[in-house]
Amino acid sequence: MVKLSLTIILFLISLLTILPAPAFYLWLLAIAADEFSWVFIAVLLVVILVSFKPSAYQTPTLIVSFIALFIFASPIARAYFISKKIRNDMASAFGDHSVASQKPFSYPGLFKSNISIPYSTVSYKKTDKGNLTMDFYPSAIPGVKPCVIVVHGGSWKSGDSKQLPELNSVLASKGYHVAAINYRLAPSYQNPAPVEDVRDALAFLKEKAAAWHIDSGNFILLGRSAGAQIALLAGFTLKDPEVKGVIDFYGPADMVWGYSIPSNPLIMDSRKVMEDYLGGSYNTHPQNFEKSSPLLYVSNQSPPTLLIHGENDVLVAYEHSKRLNAKLSTNGVKHYLLTLPWATHAFDYNLNGPGGQLSTYAVMYFLKSVTN
Repeated sequence: MVKLSLTIILFLISLLTILPAPAFYLWLLAIAADEFSWVFIAVLLVVILVSFKPSAYQTPTLIVSFIALFIFASPIARAYFISKKIRNDMASAFGDHSVASQKPFSYPGLFKSNISIPYSTVSYKKTDKGNLTMDFYPSAIPGVKPCVIVVHGGSWKSGDSKQLPELNSVLASKGYHVAAINYRLAPSYQNPAPVEDVRDALAFLKEKAAAWHIDSGNFILLGRSAGAQIALLAGFTLKDPEVKGVIDFYGPADMVWGYSIPSNPLIMDSRKVMEDYLGGSYNTHPQNFEKSSPLLYVSNQSPPTLLIHGENDVLVAYEHSKRLNAKLSTNGVKHYLLTLPWATHAFDYNLNGPGGQLSTYAVMYFLKSVTN
């Protein structure tokens, strides 16, 4: 009975790889089910081996175990099939570029350890409530190199530059400077304050270009979630010719539409989050929602854009990226949408997982294409 109960629990967890999580803590579990699925597979294999010994409930235990095993393996299988076409798809979008010694996805890559590049924290802007800082990861490859500015997530009201630092180290190891910035947070500050902070971080890095060996003509903005909205808005409105591209990890691109379709309240009160950032509801401040919608600022002059989103995202609907993808297409902007059918919000918590590997490859390919 214990083995059967365990397999039923594992089966229910496996469903999070194909269905949206219905509550906050199940969303966190969904990240584990999607991106650490090999752990659950290993447990199930042990259960299956033990269950071949005749015992009570042997048949139902084996049946449920094999079904759960198949479902847990699905993100890995789907990542494999996406990896077979991602290079050609990105070549069509951005031109043919080689990403040296990097595969889009590999099974051994699931078990790799992360690297860590030392960084320094420096102030880049004074505000009425103290200094804003950035974590600067110098390129591990000598020479004048492009710089990626990373804008963290956190519903515009939390989070900091230390969030999900693993990709920063990967980029630095591949020859890019990385500046992970802090910005002014809601509700004390509202849009466009964070975009202004990105602008000032750009100006600061340009001043430091000679001393820090930054290629001042090659900046890329990368944001996650709320940070992606900020990065997109900055990329589309600042019109800085030195910003060569924008990378959007599961960001809200249409704030007007997003307010009309709130998230599951058991996950997040998305309307309250947006109201804190924009000064009130859409009914009372419609212009604020419009001014904060990156989608409305897309033009044929917008920089190349990489969108990365999971279809099972329960915090920021995948529809945001579909809408932005269509608008970029209409305006003839170079872009690519990497869709991960199984993935939820913050899937890149594990860079070695199926979604983490594919997204890292896409980022590296994009950087190679826009900084050459």
